[in-house]
Amino acid sequence: MSRPLDAVRELVDNALDARATRIEIELEGGGLKLLRVRDNGAGIPEDQVSLAPLRHATSKLESVERVTTLGFRGEALWALAQAGRLTLLTRPAAQLGAARLEAHQGSVEVRRVSAPAGTSVSVTELFGHLPARLRTQATPASEVREVVTLLSRYVLHRPALHWRLTVEGEPRLQHAPGDVRGAVGSVYGPLSANRVLKLDAQAGTLRLEGVLSRPELTRPRRDRMHFSVNGRPVLAPPELEKAVIDGYAELLPAGQAPLCVLNLTLPPEDVNPNVHPAKAHVALADLPALAEQVKSLVSQALSSHPLAGQSPALRMPAPTAGLTNAAPASGSDTFPALRPLGVLSELYLLAEGDAGAGDLWIVDVHAAHERVLYERLTRALENTAPLELPEPELLHLTPGQLSRLHERDAELQGWGLDIEHFGAGLARLRSLPAAFAALSVPRLHELIVETALGEAPDPRRELLGRLACAPALKAGRVTLENGHLTVLALMDCNQPWACPHGRPTVLRLSERDLAHAFGRRSARDVARGRDVSEAKVEREEAG
Repeated sequence: MSRPLDAVRELVDNALDARATRIEIELEGGGLKLLRVRDNGAGIPEDQVSLAPLRHATSKLESVERVTTLGFRGEALWALAQAGRLTLLTRPAAQLGAARLEAHQGSVEVRRVSAPAGTSVSVTELFGHLPARLRTQATPASEVREVVTLLSRYVLHRPALHWRLTVEGEPRLQHAPGDVRGAVGSVYGPLSANRVLKLDAQAGTLRLEGVLSRPELTRPRRDRMHFSVNGRPVLAPPELEKAVIDGYAELLPAGQAPLCVLNLTLPPEDVNPNVHPAKAHVALADLPALAEQVKSLVSQALSSHPLAGQSPALRMPAPTAGLTNAAPASGSDTFPALRPLGVLSELYLLAEGDAGAGDLWIVDVHAAHERVLYERLTRALENTAPLELPEPELLHLTPGQLSRLHERDAELQGWGLDIEHFGAGLARLRSLPAAFAALSVPRLHELIVETALGEAPDPRRELLGRLACAPALKAGRVTLENGHLTVLALMDCNQPWACPHGRPTVLRLSERDLAHAFGRRSARDVARGRDVSEAKVEREEAG
């Protein structure tokens, strides 16, 4: 027990193991002056209370091979009694009267008192008799920030519980019982909560549930990617983070990461939680296979949702304040049929949605054409034989490219790209995929080799994206006719919502938002409350 954060983690885990539905945490002085965790869980029977602060005492460990609880180490209360003054007040619901335990170092005192069901653990003067440890503690503000971060993760992964954190008597984090989307709202705000998609899927022994952000809600860091394993919030291995990002594929721009809250449920024997002193990491059996399952489930979940981006906010002429669009209503899980209306700036196709909804769709024809060409090249790459060059082309490679050639040679051969090391920094291009040979792209061979041996983590996707970009319709070349043909082809794509580089292909402006921006009532607005009363009065007056 080296800091207040460790104590909070251990006591919260104990409360969760006690099946608490309400957990309240109080801090004073960053937890050094007072740290209290109160829950309404099962409590400790009176005849076992005196054992609670003893070293190695635990009632939770059934087998070291199959750990099914969170607070499995069983030394949290002992460590707290050694580091500060521990007060434990506990009562099972069926027990008459509660027990109050006070412990400090080797001194333990227990007496009967009255108290509500549940458990309250308080620690005062933490490290007060350990001056060397006390001098190395972080400032109270820093410790509180770490505790808020930790409890935010618990809120995200345990949204059905009531959570409350109080710092110096002031509420700092509160969450009422709800679902994962509500927890995202409690931690990151309603804007983020309105941009997440639910996921609940099974693959073999893995169950994956939680939420994924829509592609427009991304960050350049992975700090909002949250994972839990069998109920324990953990810092996920990079392989799992990469699996989620790969599941988005071209929906994410390079270097961006989504917001996600994912709960992995695995057989306990496939998880070793005792590999980190703070229990922030777990060891997982067959991690590569698990990562592949996560990637597949994320990809399937995203493909079942319409992922058109929200159109930019409408702006009224100054000085009237701008109007922000509400989130689009959920629609079909397939790309809609669009009726073209016109072309803007010789780049954007304006179209009306199907089913009489009246929504305005804005298609970036260049991005849409890129997606169409990208998927055509992907299919051609998988279904055509390589093309042998009549005269192999001699290439100069950098040391980095030569190194990546040795690493990726088998993968490149699988594409039909044969690059033979020729010594002295040279290589020969002997064959290339037949799907690429007919492309009208400047410096085609150089582009292919440069990209295939580049630093991109997914060279195949990077190469196909660059080859699709060059011939795609550019600004100034888009007409109503070729724009409409591009949209028809886009409808047949497996992933029509983003170009290969992660930019959206379409935006949608709902008819309701458009009507509201002009101060009109949409035909899809539902009359209620005052509107109904006024309509009734109007009918009576007309009668």
